[in-house]
Amino acid sequence: TRSSVMAGTRSATAKAAADIEDARHVAAPMAHVLLVCLQACCALVTVIEPNLHILATATLAVYAGSHRSIKPAAQGNTEAMTKQDAMRFPVIGSCVLFGFFVLFKYLPKDLVNKLLTGYFVVLGIFALVGCLSPVLARFVPKSFAGKVMKFGTLPTIPLITDGPSKLECTPPELIAGVAACGFCGWYVMEKHWVANNALGLAFSLTGVEFLTLDSVQIGAILLVGLFFYDIFWVFFTPVMVTVAKSFDAPIKLLFPRVVEPGSKSPFSMLGLGDIVVPGIYVALTLRMDLQRAARAKAEGKPAPKRYFPAVIFGYFAGLATTIAVMNVFNAAQPALLYIVPGILGATFLRALVAGGVKELKEIWAFVEAGEEEGADEPKKSK
Repeated sequence: TRSSVMAGTRSATAKAAADIEDARHVAAPMAHVLLVCLQACCALVTVIEPNLHILATATLAVYAGSHRSIKPAAQGNTEAMTKQDAMRFPVIGSCVLFGFFVLFKYLPKDLVNKLLTGYFVVLGIFALVGCLSPVLARFVPKSFAGKVMKFGTLPTIPLITDGPSKLECTPPELIAGVAACGFCGWYVMEKHWVANNALGLAFSLTGVEFLTLDSVQIGAILLVGLFFYDIFWVFFTPVMVTVAKSFDAPIKLLFPRVVEPGSKSPFSMLGLGDIVVPGIYVALTLRMDLQRAARAKAEGKPAPKRYFPAVIFGYFAGLATTIAVMNVFNAAQPALLYIVPGILGATFLRALVAGGVKELKEIWAFVEAGEEEGADEPKKSK
């Protein structure tokens, strides 16, 4: 009937408007601005004290990534880790890490790094587009920003895509893609630390945004497993440090420092895993705060205590402790040795202070539900 056609048209129009708003949405804009300013200031003005630079950059990346995760998680557009995934992750990570160690040991380092650079540059283009296109979309008319341009189908790319993908994009995504290609070309040519960090931060923000944990229990399993993983590979073998120093690709952030006599490197380093792995747990606590607050409001109850501020402070404190111990002993430290107790300790201590054992049990049993699925339906898992 005519009324049903009109209703369908209104629904399609509303959906298109919502898609445009999603494309223009920039979460935690000030955190993103500060991240850019930190890198620009260090490159163009003066070298920032490396320890402060590491703390500020990593904490801002976790904060921004956590806020970026809210919409994709609510819409079910994320990859959720299961308990089995969390338990297997340290084992798989160990195999991958040792595999890279063997490659660097028995193959020409330049050849391995060229292959890895090509792989990460392709991923970096997509990550940069995801970070840049929402910003560009805010500077063009809404009708132009939401226009979809189709270019055919992209065949399956091994290790990158699961199957053929439709080649379609909006004008802001196309502009961002051209800029990202040029930027990645500069990275390949110069390997400048600013280009490395831009790609590394894009990977970190995208990882925290789209990799999710559905419950505190899964997060605790993952973090505890990687706690022991980090300790073993850093303290008991040369594997982690060797791979980190040999890997000439944007899997780590570089922080310039004043070169002193006898110094082996002009940079301090922080692996992206020390941002992304704790970051997806910190992001979970932010979404938990929002979900619990919405539930309490719907039931007419007082707003529950928030966990995100305490947990992100626990991340900051854990990373600061890592840096302090590293400087005291002048030796590489497994960051997760200090970060994991920081964020898990902050979670459980906050629960005990907020409501004792009852609150602790409630937080331990928390399971996230997407807005579209409802509380009783699980989100899409890997």
